[in-house]
Amino acid sequence: MKKVCVVTGTRAEYGLLKPLIEKINNDAELQLQLVVTGMHLSSEFGLTYKEIERDGFEITERNEMLLSSDTPNGITKSVGLGTIGFADIFTRIIPDMVVILGDRYEALAAATAAMIHRIPIAHIHGGELTLGAIDDAVRHSITKMSALHFTSTEEYRKRVIQLGEEPKRVFCVGALGVENIREQKLMDRKALSESIVFSLDKPYVVVTFHPVTLENNTAGEQFENLLTALDGFPEYHVIFTKANADTDGRIINQKTDWYVKQSNSRATAVASLGMIRYLSALKYCEMVIGNSSSGIMEAPSFKIPTVNIGNRQQGRIKPKSVIDCGNSIEDISTSIRKAKRLKTEGILDGIENPYEKSNTSDTILSEIRKYLTENKTIEKQFYDISFGLP
Repeated sequence: MKKVCVVTGTRAEYGLLKPLIEKINNDAELQLQLVVTGMHLSSEFGLTYKEIERDGFEITERNEMLLSSDTPNGITKSVGLGTIGFADIFTRIIPDMVVILGDRYEALAAATAAMIHRIPIAHIHGGELTLGAIDDAVRHSITKMSALHFTSTEEYRKRVIQLGEEPKRVFCVGALGVENIREQKLMDRKALSESIVFSLDKPYVVVTFHPVTLENNTAGEQFENLLTALDGFPEYHVIFTKANADTDGRIINQKTDWYVKQSNSRATAVASLGMIRYLSALKYCEMVIGNSSSGIMEAPSFKIPTVNIGNRQQGRIKPKSVIDCGNSIEDISTSIRKAKRLKTEGILDGIENPYEKSNTSDTILSEIRKYLTENKTIEKQFYDISFGLP
């Protein structure tokens, strides 16, 4: 049996990967190795490795790499610790392939160690752009270390090829999160309300805001503007999902906790909703507000608008349900009013999600199995494309 090692470091990433993990685990030709790291192992972020265990998966290894710091210095050291930890882990478990999703620094540490160990990498969600975050450089770096590529749109597939990857190894499969919406059984409104201990009797919005990591010291001011804008819409209750372990993420989480405490039961904050609760929250909400990729990829499948604030997601393909706006109170408020009108008038009922394709996880699994069966080397060619230089 071929050993396929899936690395996960965050709640959101695990939620996307879960159906693929299940299929690898149930495949007669493959042995699942599950390595958990990053935020999963931190009490500050909810110790979400327990969710993985509740789902019935055996965790093969744990890599403690997250320092109690959200400064650039602390995160850089976390990457170093993570790389050392993955070096030891891969030496012990000797996987035949490592599966990595996305663009976080935990993924960079895993990819670096796997590349040097000469273990082929299957990378999911390459080719995308997020010009306001360091994730952009991390994502493209992982692309260059990977042997297989699974992109969410054809435009992203072309970008991976533009980075020099052979077309025969780059597959446009759609987004795993969108597939989850179609295939997972979601909670009804009452069950969701009971699960998060928060009344959903009134219309509500889902807010997820992360630091813009290529900007200096902007997180606090930008999030304050968002909170002030929310005060102008008392008709909405608010579900906050907390920020990731990025630079200045703690500032956002502290301000979130303060806002919830002052809200007189109008708002709640959850460190980790998990995939089912998060998608269920999207299903019944009026709109998504913030700067998370889920507002661009998953939310459109529920025919709900997204107010996308600032530069963090700049460069992504965006459906018509996404309203881009600046960071000022006025910009955010104006966009919330526009989103409210879109939702109320049913303008988004016929919208198509560009990230949706059929059989996403099945295609990924099939290509991984095929690669492990047919390929005898991890060597790859740099694929040059012909184009006229300016």
